[in-house]
Amino acid sequence: MTPLLRTDIKSLPFLHSGKVRDLYAVGEDTLLIVQTDRLSAFDVVLDDPIPGKGEVLTALSDFWFQKLGHLVRNHTTGIDPESVVSGEAERAQVRGRAMVARRLTPLTIEAIVRGYIIGSGWKEYQKTGAICGIALPAGLQEAQKLPETIFTPSTKAPAGQHDENIPFAEAERRLGPGIAREVRQAAISLYTHAAEYAATRGIIIADTKFEFGTDAAGAVHLIDEILTPDSSRFWPASEYRVGASPPSFDKQFVRDWLEQQPWNKKPPAPRLPADIIARTAEKYREARRRLVGA
Repeated sequence: MTPLLRTDIKSLPFLHSGKVRDLYAVGEDTLLIVQTDRLSAFDVVLDDPIPGKGEVLTALSDFWFQKLGHLVRNHTTGIDPESVVSGEAERAQVRGRAMVARRLTPLTIEAIVRGYIIGSGWKEYQKTGAICGIALPAGLQEAQKLPETIFTPSTKAPAGQHDENIPFAEAERRLGPGIAREVRQAAISLYTHAAEYAATRGIIIADTKFEFGTDAAGAVHLIDEILTPDSSRFWPASEYRVGASPPSFDKQFVRDWLEQQPWNKKPPAPRLPADIIARTAEKYREARRRLVGA
């Protein structure tokens, strides 16, 4: 499988290249969003793509947008991505890894929902006994299920910089109290429904990140990718143990490897060995098989 590191679509106006997605304009109101095989870790885009990653992320996002569509509006249009580009070379770049979405204004926070205490939340809890200003009971262990699901927003840092957790009051200041509360309610509802389904497939969703945008009328929509190995922490339920970070079906596998390298988490990142690339690709495929099927 030949990985796609970056797109080259000439038939549409190019808009933006993010950490892993390339965006093109399809008229004034819609976008072509192409999931490449680029991988970002610690907010740094790695030089080594993960073959098939873009297809996995697209399939999972499509699945979740349909399954959870009754909970909150989203940016999907149902337009076939291959119908908006020209020529076989361009169709090959979008086949199975793209969507045509409504063009919305992204909100200025990332909506993070946590059901378990791990990662940056665990580090913050160890220092302060709280996450994003939310006080938690004393004595929690790493990877323990939280007493209740919590909403912990973060900033959206520019490329190459790190996102920062913020208290809900800061999210209210940035978005306005009404939209902030709507986003919190929607994010927790999405996570709860997804986690309940994933549990039936042998997967624990420890935490996840959603992004939202607004239309011209100010209505909130779910945008970007959702509940993928890039935006979520997936754990195999059979290997879950309180007190240690479980193995995962996501890019945490790469993060763990990078943490062992002499690297300051600034570009350029260390080059990934072939076995790490292959095992990471299999982690992504396994997440898709478990959640969606073949």
